[in-house]
Amino acid sequence: MPKLTFITGAILVVVGLAGYLFSIAKGTDHWTALIPSLVGLLLLVSGAIALKNLMVGVHIALVLALIGALGMLMPLANLGALFAGEAERPAAVLTALISLIVLVVYLVLGVRSFIQARRWKKANA
Repeated sequence: MPKLTFITGAILVVVGLAGYLFSIAKGTDHWTALIPSLVGLLLLVSGAIALKNLMVGVHIALVLALIGALGMLMPLANLGALFAGEAERPAAVLTALISLIVLVVYLVLGVRSFIQARRWKKANA
C-alpha cells in the first residue's frame, strides 16, 4: 500500500499542477486548481509515514483520500455543462473528475487490502 499511496499522490500532484497551468494559460489563475496537488502532497507524506508505521500511514492516507474525494464532488455539479460545452471553468471540472476517479480507485484498493489482511490474520491465527 505505501507504493500505491506514493503513486496516487504523485498522480494527484501532476493533475493539480496541470490544471493550474491550464488556468494560467487561460488567464484565470485560480489557486483552487492546486487542491488535487495539496491532497497528493498529503498522500505522499502519508506514504512516508506508512514506510515507518504501515497501519497508521495507510489509515491516514485513506481518510485523506475519502475527504479529498468528497471535496471533488462540488465541482462535478458542472459535469453536464462540461459535456454540453458550456462549462465556465472546464479545466476545474475535468481536474475534479480525474482526481475523483483516482481517489475512488485508491480507496477501493485500500479497503480491499485491509480485508485481505484481516482474512490472512484469521487464517493464520
